Amino acid sequence: MSKDRALADGGEGALPGQLNRRSFLIGSAVGLGALGLAGCATSGGMTRAEAAKVYGPVPDEKFPIPAVDVAKVDPKYYRRTVQYASKEAPGTIIIDPGKYYVYRIEGDGNATRYGANVGREGFLWSGEAYVGRKAEWPTWTPPKEMIQRQPEAAKYAGGMPGGLDNPLGARTLYLYQDGRYTLYTIYSTRVAQSIGTGVTSGCTGLLTQDMMHLYARTPVNTKVLVLPA
Repeated sequence: MSKDRALADGGEGALPGQLNRRSFLIGSAVGLGALGLAGCATSGGMTRAEAAKVYGPVPDEKFPIPAVDVAKVDPKYYRRTVQYASKEAPGTIIIDPGKYYVYRIEGDGNATRYGANVGREGFLWSGEAYVGRKAEWPTWTPPKEMIQRQPEAAKYAGGMPGGLDNPLGARTLYLYQDGRYTLYTIYSTRVAQSIGTGVTSGCTGLLTQDMMHLYARTPVNTKVLVLPA
């Protein structure tokens, strides 16, 4: 994998001030507030009222997490249990960038499905990886390639501490292959409009509340499959 392709929101994310989190996550791919999403619920899924509870504030975190504006998320991307035929073992994570979903295999033909943002055109990838490490409120360090392109990021070369403005968010799963960090992650996003879009440089983002749900059920060494788009 090319490191340049792997620079994503988990590795090329938000900075305060001029380099803000939304500009990196969304960029030119999605205008904030531009998604006029209709509908109240998918068949068998949550209503918006139910989603407002599931995606409500999480005040007891190290950095209290605000509620998601669920009106900015297409209801088909709300978390739900679905039928999903797979030969993979329970616990396996499957990323389907073509449909903007992440699945956690639960067994008995079922999976937990989460809406996601994925890599934008030119930054999609597929293959097998595994969770090499995981972190809560991790430090973000801009890659040297990003600093070369945007020198203002150099002040974070030593790392940006965890927090609400940190591009990695509240929880991050780091994807590895053959003992090496790929620079790809599954990370938390507070940008509701990004779900269901291709906006990253290869990482996969879930709404913070969904990421916390997945993170708590995912041990290190969990298999991750990324399907072709």
